[in-house]
Amino acid sequence: MTSKSIGLGYIPVSFTFGLVAVQMGFSPWLAVFISLTNLASAGQFAGIRLIEGGASVIELCMTTLVINLRYFLMSLTLTQKIAPKMALWKRCIIAFGVTDEIFVLASIQKKDVQFPFYAGLMTLPIVGWTLGTFLGAFAAELLPPIIQACMGIALYCMFIALIVPPATDDRFVLVAVLISIAMSCMFKYVPGINVISQNGGGWSMIISAVAAAAICATFLKRKNTVTDQGKEAEA
Repeated sequence: MTSKSIGLGYIPVSFTFGLVAVQMGFSPWLAVFISLTNLASAGQFAGIRLIEGGASVIELCMTTLVINLRYFLMSLTLTQKIAPKMALWKRCIIAFGVTDEIFVLASIQKKDVQFPFYAGLMTLPIVGWTLGTFLGAFAAELLPPIIQACMGIALYCMFIALIVPPATDDRFVLVAVLISIAMSCMFKYVPGINVISQNGGGWSMIISAVAAAAICATFLKRKNTVTDQGKEAEA
């Protein structure tokens, strides 16, 4: 995988983002500006949905924080890889360019990650993400209505694509996903508490995600395979 591959791979997803954003009432240039100043993928999709639903600023910030929390962990990991004497302003630029794919390429480097390397690594993905949004936003008026309607489900497809692979490989993730789905449905359809799902459902998303993670962390314990094998060997 190279920087070029990441940039090309971002174009189809950001194309959909631009198209969906314009369908929701955002101006094409505003959609492009959002992608230029964010590399948040799922966070951006959720953000525009919340804005369209009239969610409060606090709800918007908290929801995107929960969705993008993984970038915090990636950034902490990168602090162990980047050159120790790198200037603060360079670290801030690197922090802006932390995405799943860029993080993987940077983390597998055997030597310390230098600023020129990371800057080059993040440039084409930023270009691809912004370019795809530009194409999608300005193609919205050119595509037939039926195609636009089909592209509108891209948000849900993207979230499904994020959770299905890890859920099929790890039963703990699967349990967490099922719990969060059940709670989301409860917040959506149960009278009295379904008001939480109004204005885009940001609070219900936060509560469901955090509660599912907390339940699994409390009641589902992974076996320490290394420790168990050591005890068996001593016996």
